[in-house]
Amino acid sequence: MKRLRDNGFIVLKVFNAYSTHDPRRWTVLIDPGGSSVFITCFTNKDFMNDVMFELNDGGLLFNKNYSIKTDSIEVIIKYLLERGVNNDPKKSPFYADRPKYNCEESQKIQG
Repeated sequence: MKRLRDNGFIVLKVFNAYSTHDPRRWTVLIDPGGSSVFITCFTNKDFMNDVMFELNDGGLLFNKNYSIKTDSIEVIIKYLLERGVNNDPKKSPFYADRPKYNCEESQKIQG
C-alpha cells in the first residue's frame, strides 16, 4: 500500500485476514469514487512462490478479473497509470487534506 500511496494513489485497505489456506493475501481499493479499482494480491495460487495480482473495476478499464503475474508493485502501478487511473489525490473525494469544520462551526451547524 505504501508504494501505491507514494505514487499518489488514494488507497483504502479492504481486507487482509484471509484464511491460511486461501491464496489471497490482501485486497485494496484504488481511487475510490473515481475508477474504483479493487486489487487483490495472491500468493501460491497456481504454483509455489507464485505472486499474482487481480484487478477488478467492473470491466470498465480492465477486463473482468484481469490478472497480472508479477511480484513487482511497480508493474501494477504502470498498468494503473496506462489505463488512466487517477493518481492525483487532490482530484479524489477522499483526499485527506480537504478542509474540515472546526468545533465552533460544528456547533453552529448542530444548533
